[in-house]
Amino acid sequence: MMYYLHLMSDRFGGLNVFTYVTFRAVAAAITAFTISLICGNFIIRKLISLKVGQPIRTAAEVHRLAELHGGKKGVPTMGGVLIIGAVFIASVLWARPDNRFVWLALFAMTVLGALGFADDYLKVTKKKSEGINGRVKLVIQLAVAAVATAVFLTSPLLQVQARSLYVPFFKAPIIANMGVFTFVFFAIVIAGASNAVNLTDGLDGLATGCTITVAFTYALLTYAAGNFRIAEYLQVPFYQFTGELTVVCAALVGAGLGFLWFNCYPAKVFMGDTGSLAIGGLIGIVAICCKQELLLTVVGGVFVIEAASVILQVLSFKTTGKRIFAMSPIHHHFELSGWKENTVIVRFWILSAVFALLGLATLKLR
Repeated sequence: MMYYLHLMSDRFGGLNVFTYVTFRAVAAAITAFTISLICGNFIIRKLISLKVGQPIRTAAEVHRLAELHGGKKGVPTMGGVLIIGAVFIASVLWARPDNRFVWLALFAMTVLGALGFADDYLKVTKKKSEGINGRVKLVIQLAVAAVATAVFLTSPLLQVQARSLYVPFFKAPIIANMGVFTFVFFAIVIAGASNAVNLTDGLDGLATGCTITVAFTYALLTYAAGNFRIAEYLQVPFYQFTGELTVVCAALVGAGLGFLWFNCYPAKVFMGDTGSLAIGGLIGIVAICCKQELLLTVVGGVFVIEAASVILQVLSFKTTGKRIFAMSPIHHHFELSGWKENTVIVRFWILSAVFALLGLATLKLR
């Protein structure tokens, strides 16, 4: 919306700054941060009044974890509405409204946020840790992937982009045309990212801090992919629509920082599935749009480790009857091993920053 102020630059010369993605990205980050900071206490009070406290696992499920997290009982969840709202408003204000990738990203975030909200609502009303059936979640995630596939494949300008598969360290796509597997690939990326962030959201500020580093990294990646000169220099695929996603990623960085103000240890509010499913879906869409889907496994290394720990734990228990970890996701394993919660959080943040740097380093190793 603010982008169109440049049309008045003939009268006010300084307004041409609104044409620059970098300026609008910074503005979006500041806007989202400010919204989160100003509205945070209001949202928290509202959630408390609605009695949507975080359900805590019972001692029967795992006695030690119940002791460690018992104090969190009653802390309001569904705080992800603050992140979603801040990102949406900041993106609509500062991104070009005629960019289809921006609306696709916001669509995925909103739909999966609504799914997470419904999941959280069932949990708090039933006072249990189980919400919407996993199959229902998967169906909705597949629906988002289907919409993303349709947006790409119905556009002559985007078909080639959608069907190509790029791998880190390689200049050219290793698969030029994935054909019918394009939808399958998109579904894996979106559902995988969404569920991985969801699994990471188990300690105060853990998922939020990791989200900030991943979003910042993809802000740089989308800017590079949307700028012909930079894309040519780095030898990454250039797509003219991708640059505007820098604004959306910057908005997510700002919203994450603002939310972390209230979500840091000891947390006053949790994002819940409302936030984690939405954030993961948004990041997955962004990765698809800039054709850096597989790089997400590096940049989002903490999310991958968390998801992998759950998969390995389940497979091990079903095949051998033994558990690899004291508990999964792996952040709980370290808690039960004696690490303090704050130690786990900060060390995982450090790992997330390192993974982000490794992801960026691949741009020159091609």
